Amino acid sequence: MRRFVIGSAKALFNRSCQNHPNVLLRPLASSHSRFLSSTSVLDSPPPPPSSMAPVSLDTINPKVLKCEYAVRGEVVTLAQALQEELKSKPGSHPFDEILYCNIGNPQSLGQQPITFFREVLALCDHPSILDKSETQGLFSADAIERAWQILDQIPGRATGAYSHSQGIKGLRDTIAAGIAARDGFPADPNDIFLTDGASPAVHMMMQLLIRSEKDGILCPIPQYPLYSASIALHGGTLVPYYLDEAAGWGLEVSELKKQLADAKTKGITPRALVVINPGNPTGQVLAEDNQREIVDFCKTEGLVLLADEVYQENVYVPEKKFHSFKKVARSMGYGEKDISVVSFQSVSKGYYGECGKRGGYMEVTGFGPEIREQIYKVASVNLCSNISGQILASLVMSPPKVGDESYESYSAEKDGILSSLARRAKTLEDAFNKLEGVTCNKAEGAMYLFPRIRLPEKAIKAAEAAKTAPDNFYCRRLLNATGIVFVPGSGFGQVAGTWHFRCTILPQEDKIPAVVSRLTEFHKSFMEEFRN
Repeated sequence: MRRFVIGSAKALFNRSCQNHPNVLLRPLASSHSRFLSSTSVLDSPPPPPSSMAPVSLDTINPKVLKCEYAVRGEVVTLAQALQEELKSKPGSHPFDEILYCNIGNPQSLGQQPITFFREVLALCDHPSILDKSETQGLFSADAIERAWQILDQIPGRATGAYSHSQGIKGLRDTIAAGIAARDGFPADPNDIFLTDGASPAVHMMMQLLIRSEKDGILCPIPQYPLYSASIALHGGTLVPYYLDEAAGWGLEVSELKKQLADAKTKGITPRALVVINPGNPTGQVLAEDNQREIVDFCKTEGLVLLADEVYQENVYVPEKKFHSFKKVARSMGYGEKDISVVSFQSVSKGYYGECGKRGGYMEVTGFGPEIREQIYKVASVNLCSNISGQILASLVMSPPKVGDESYESYSAEKDGILSSLARRAKTLEDAFNKLEGVTCNKAEGAMYLFPRIRLPEKAIKAAEAAKTAPDNFYCRRLLNATGIVFVPGSGFGQVAGTWHFRCTILPQEDKIPAVVSRLTEFHKSFMEEFRN
């Protein structure tokens, strides 16, 4: 049969050439030529062998080369290699485990998920058990009821099916109601785009706003590397504004004005202002008066306010409260036509810590219908975010209420996690401030501390000899001696001539003493070794 087909194809080709003698003079379209084998009847000589690989660092997109993400950078790669060595060769290092203090990944460090959330997810993913009598004894009544409500909102009651590209409408309704309850101002479900965590939402906005390297995005320094990476990938320019470490990582509007003016003199058109509140990596919580100044600045300058609010549940000091930027803008009398605000939220942070479920959303306000249509188009390219993440986002914004069967256990789990995080933050803050040459601001919120370390000149020279940044040199030495993973401050940006590192507060409370003792012993030895 195969011989017959090949023979028929050859005969057909020969007849075509006889009837159309000029056919071989015309170049074949790529869609046709790709079907010709290397032994094509055209008998064209094979191309000379290439001395270069088809893909090399010289031929990939230069924007990818420019992009960096320190949170999973060199020190973390080294830590993962050490972890494999500990498995294959126990006792090969002066520590028996790697203590990952590099990333906000709570459940990887032992934090337990919220029971109510997981019960609802399990029931939605396996709805056939909802009708079984045994389910009543295994799951709380309100989890069963919520699962039915959610499944009724999903076409086909199938969590394995695609959804609307903005997310399931009923879940967006729930999230909008949660935002309205939080802020005291209405929220429109049509303003909400459900995403796989907050990161894709940030990328969507950068795609929308950045036209070329002449477009700038104002970002805090220090900043979460997602922003510098996404700006680089989409071809824009990061316009830095520096937080004031001496003022508890304060955000001064005078600094915003200075950097805005400087960017314009360089031919950069600022498009948006990124504000991370509570701060990452710096842990500060903005005062409402400060937020009002920032809103006025964006309105006056015609900037989109990109509000990273993923740590809104993580506030540890009684004198500070979280206020969303949309709430602040509305309380100032500014409506949809006055200012564009985009708020990012995620199920990865807070007290829930569901990083692997990849759930989140952005609330997009102050954009016209023609722009919203373009945002929807970008969202639709990715079809939809995952359904488990969508469900979790709705649960985070609508947890059990007083009177629900799960309320007391839910509240105990939530309060237990948040109070423990506050204690861990305080313990680590105090430990850092006891180290020679180290100062650490108070952790008001989020999941991180960002201490400043004043390194001896001899250590700085050693780092230069090793062709690495001094804070990276310190973090590598710390890892090799103790198994503790910090992220060098140079990966987040910092004032020139200063050095920092970021440490999460996420190791479980019974692990914190080990972090403190190992760090203290190492630091003392390091400072002695490199003392001037």
